[in-house]
Amino acid sequence: MGCPEAELSVSIVGDRAIRVINREYLGRDKATNVISFAMQEGEFGAINPELLGDVVISVDTALREADEAGESFLSRLYFLLLHGILHITGYDHERSGEAEAARMEAKEREIFALLVGEGLV
Repeated sequence: MGCPEAELSVSIVGDRAIRVINREYLGRDKATNVISFAMQEGEFGAINPELLGDVVISVDTALREADEAGESFLSRLYFLLLHGILHITGYDHERSGEAEAARMEAKEREIFALLVGEGLV
């Protein structure tokens, strides 16, 4: 990802907490699986170049999604963390076109396959 010395904050919360965060910061009054906040964006983004941002993951939603997909909870948790990190590093699938969404999905598959190949997932 090109940022080997970077710092990242990761919070694991429940559906109730992520719903509050989603409502207060993104205007969406519902629980979600992962939310990312990039610290390299905006007016003060260059203050600390090593600070990437925050990733917040709902353990409740991750458990449900893992169960529904027939995958391990740990695998789902790692995937959501990867998804959040990609958002922080500039990938987007929500506000951009289909090409950018496909680029993000391809990068997710690439990195997740590396993690699986290394036995980390």
